[in-house]
Amino acid sequence: RLPAALRFADLGLLALALPVFVVAGLPLLGYAVAGGAWLGARAIGLLAQRRASRDLAGGERRHAMGVMAMAMLGRVWLVALAVLLVGLAEREAGLAAALLAAALFTVYLGGQGLARLFEPEASR
Repeated sequence: RLPAALRFADLGLLALALPVFVVAGLPLLGYAVAGGAWLGARAIGLLAQRRASRDLAGGERRHAMGVMAMAMLGRVWLVALAVLLVGLAEREAGLAAALLAAALFTVYLGGQGLARLFEPEASR
């Protein structure tokens, strides 16, 4: 159960960030853009992971690696462009979105790494 909780810690942070944005008076546009881009990036990652698993099962290792690499780059670009565009529209919202995106990336990467450490050897 711990590895599963760690894998989704970023989504927990996203949910906890909404009350913080409201109470602190931070721009909700920044939360909406960063949160929407983050959820879109997670969906892209999930679809890519499913596709890569099918490719690996079919013996297409290089294609699976390509799918995962493209998805990783696409996810980063999606979030970065969303933050940039909202920052161009409204400076304070862009800063709030950038801080939220940085926190989400940090928690996501840490959660994925820790989940891998706590995962039983047999399920890897």
